[in-house]
Amino acid sequence: MRKITVAPLTAALLATAALATALAGCSGPKSTEPVAITSQSATQGRIVKDEELSGVLVPNKSLNIFPKLAGQARLVTVDIGDHVNQGQLLVEIDTKELNAQLSVAEAALATVRDQAAQAKIGIESARLNLDLAQKNYDRTKALFASKAVTQSALDDAQTRLELSRTAFDNAQHQFVTVGGSGVAQAEAQVNLIKVEISNSVITSPLTGTVTNKNINTGEMTSPASSLMTIADTRDLKFEGNASQNVVVLMKVGDSVKVSVDGMGGPGYEGKVTQVGPIAAATGQYFPVAIGILNDGKLLAGMTAKAEFRLTSHEGVVIPNSAILTDSGLNYVFVVSDGKVARRNIQLGTRGPIDSLVLSGLSVGDAVATSTLGMLQDGTEVRQ
Repeated sequence: MRKITVAPLTAALLATAALATALAGCSGPKSTEPVAITSQSATQGRIVKDEELSGVLVPNKSLNIFPKLAGQARLVTVDIGDHVNQGQLLVEIDTKELNAQLSVAEAALATVRDQAAQAKIGIESARLNLDLAQKNYDRTKALFASKAVTQSALDDAQTRLELSRTAFDNAQHQFVTVGGSGVAQAEAQVNLIKVEISNSVITSPLTGTVTNKNINTGEMTSPASSLMTIADTRDLKFEGNASQNVVVLMKVGDSVKVSVDGMGGPGYEGKVTQVGPIAAATGQYFPVAIGILNDGKLLAGMTAKAEFRLTSHEGVVIPNSAILTDSGLNYVFVVSDGKVARRNIQLGTRGPIDSLVLSGLSVGDAVATSTLGMLQDGTEVRQ
């Protein structure tokens, strides 16, 4: 018989392999332990959150003053920073040329009125002549019927009647032309110049402060150029921009606390006067305006912060600790029958602790709130 000799190193390797095989056979299949988690059921509720907006204080009303008349500014009574009352004189424009035009127009009106008076007298004279011609024609016609006058006499009476009627018609037309449209046009020209003269006096349409001035005494005015700006600073408004998620929870009339940067104290109470309605140029942010009563300490242009307490509509609420995000999608792990299932959700208002779920969950659904990094769709769990 042939004898087989095994090298010492090879024998050691074979023994190690045999031992590993024996141990594997004794251990049996390896088991996976369920992941320990905590969970919380989705509830019906609302999200209450505090929101802070940064903005600036601006006048509640600000007007640019434009002249209706082009001319030289004879008088400018105010300067930047001056307080003005409604109806107070601001600028007076020179009217020498307009006054001269008014004198000419008034003289023309007087002439037309005299002509109208003469035309009226002419109507009365023509009426008398027409009446006499009519009576003469009637008498001549009667005499002709009794053969007391000739046909020639009757024709002559009829001619004088027709001439008198034509003269009366012409007198009436003359009166209508001069006394009607003529006088009306002359009066309109006078009134137009008077209106132009009245436009030379420019008064303040509101009580406020002059914030900008573009005219000095002696300079020329133009209806296309603003003379000055007047702002009513008795009431100010906070202007800021709110994100889309925040603006949907705001409404006109909501009470707001406004604190002005650099000023201590309790701040100012305001009310929302405008929400939206069109997004600002910065993106999905909408303009918000808040009215504030000025106590005399506030100045337009100051920066401020507005503090809102916002309440969402009622819906499904879950804790923020249950929410995960992947590639922009929000999801949770729903716990059921000892396993978890990944479910995408759409979120609404997010608060500091809880969030509103718009879709993807129902009230009573249990969601995992801990050990989320160890979970996958279908992972076995224990609580």
